[in-house]
Amino acid sequence: MKHVPTPERSAVTALRAVGRTSVVIVGGGINGIATFRDLAMQGVDVVLVERSDFASGATAASSHMIHGGVRYLENGEFRLVRESVQERNSLLKIAPHFVRPLQTTIPIFSTFSGILSAPLRFLRHGSGRPQERGAVLIKIGLMIYDLFSRDGGSVPRHKFLGREASRAAFPELDPRVKYTASYYDASVHDPERLALDVLQDGLAAHPRAHAVNYVEAVGMGANGVRLRDQETGEEFTIAADVVVNASGPWTDLTNGAFGRPTELMGGTKGSHIVLDHPELLAATRGREIFFEHSDGRVVLIYPLKGRVLVGTTDIEADARERAVCTEEEVDYFFELIGHVFPKIRVDRSDIVFRYSGIRPLPHHGDLAPGFVSRDYHVALDQAENRPPVLSLVGGKWTTFRALGAELADRALDVTDRPRTVSTAGVPIGGGAHYPSSPEARRTWLGKHLPRLDSVRREVLFERYGTRASAVAAFMEAGTDRPLLGGVLSTRELEYLVRREHVVHLTDVVLRRTSLAFTGGASAKVLDEIGRALAPIAGWDEFVLDREIERCADELERFHGVAVHAANAP
Repeated sequence: MKHVPTPERSAVTALRAVGRTSVVIVGGGINGIATFRDLAMQGVDVVLVERSDFASGATAASSHMIHGGVRYLENGEFRLVRESVQERNSLLKIAPHFVRPLQTTIPIFSTFSGILSAPLRFLRHGSGRPQERGAVLIKIGLMIYDLFSRDGGSVPRHKFLGREASRAAFPELDPRVKYTASYYDASVHDPERLALDVLQDGLAAHPRAHAVNYVEAVGMGANGVRLRDQETGEEFTIAADVVVNASGPWTDLTNGAFGRPTELMGGTKGSHIVLDHPELLAATRGREIFFEHSDGRVVLIYPLKGRVLVGTTDIEADARERAVCTEEEVDYFFELIGHVFPKIRVDRSDIVFRYSGIRPLPHHGDLAPGFVSRDYHVALDQAENRPPVLSLVGGKWTTFRALGAELADRALDVTDRPRTVSTAGVPIGGGAHYPSSPEARRTWLGKHLPRLDSVRREVLFERYGTRASAVAAFMEAGTDRPLLGGVLSTRELEYLVRREHVVHLTDVVLRRTSLAFTGGASAKVLDEIGRALAPIAGWDEFVLDREIERCADELERFHGVAVHAANAP
């Protein structure tokens, strides 16, 4: 039985009627979406296709950090650090609804560790044996980082504390900690929603900008890119002047489908767990605890949405297989927590969510994963009887706007078109006119959401920023019914389907809301949301049951959420 088309599939119908465009972008992660927005703002006809849901791959598997990458200094990646801190500082201003300052603290166990090996790593471009960093090396790194990072003094300088002051600030720290160093970076609280805001900006910028999810690029020929609608199985072709391959870790697989195999990528797996653990949450004192473990892996213990995010690993991975957080990785995370907070006990019953993704890193041969460059570059492939292909290699969340501008510039060069506007400093989605103080926030909520109760006001504002006013207007234009005690409503679900490309129940539970991330995706919740979605999406009882089962299976297999077992009679 075929899936009953949702209202969102009308976007696919409109795309099929296009026939030809200037640029086709394959890959609806943050970098493909940023490129789409940039080109649309230039007035370029552009099509974006994503084989799954938008922001569902590497984009959804991030550590929720917007950072300059202080550790990249040791590898000599000064260009990347400079660009990263500039983009971080900019995102704090243009996307304040999702990107916020984050005070970060590094616990340090030694004074001189790593100081002899660091110059060798620098000279050898990151090769060498991993070694935990001591206070001297971290102090030097943070002094250099301050020079790159401070944005005219608006970002505070780093601070060092000795043993006693560190214990006073963090009583639960391991008493072997000799120093702590604190500095500021930023976090992105809802990365998938920020990606959607960037996408909405692109769609609004140009009437011939089209974006569709659940449509896969399956081939290429002289007539253009062959696409397959994943919901119906139907195939069609879009002709283009240039194709941008922004499919992240799957870039080589996409090029293979195009008939031009490449070996550009060498992604590594990064996993995280989310804990509901009030004691650990309190121990962080609202800061991210961040350090590099003795094996060279970056470690973070990060308070987020009333939970604690712990990560990450850096393991060789095969992009043909879906990444999963393993039990061995969970054991590793528990070991890390014990390394910093030895008196705090955690176990698997505290985990409410786990996730894993593959980083879009370049092919790196025998180089250890932790030392692979996080910078990006673009490869151009030109062949007869087919459009040229620009393949993105690398990229990270922090630099998505600059990376999108770089990819857009390359596409503009190939099509011999000038850049007409810059995306630098342009507010993103619900970050426009965002209130900058608690008083301004109260005034904004009272003015723009006057008919909503206080709970719904806060929920909508956290979820959409200043776009909440448009969502509220949509809700008020029809009959609305609250769901999950005000976390959602029926008209908001209709908005998500009609305006935010929701096709499946998983899109709502995993990406349009934080329900799964915070541990709120129970069988009862899936049933309530699914039944409210069914009349909006046109699902009959058979499709509804399949959607609920599909979502439960996704949560159990890939996120460690035992929906069935936890709710069995």
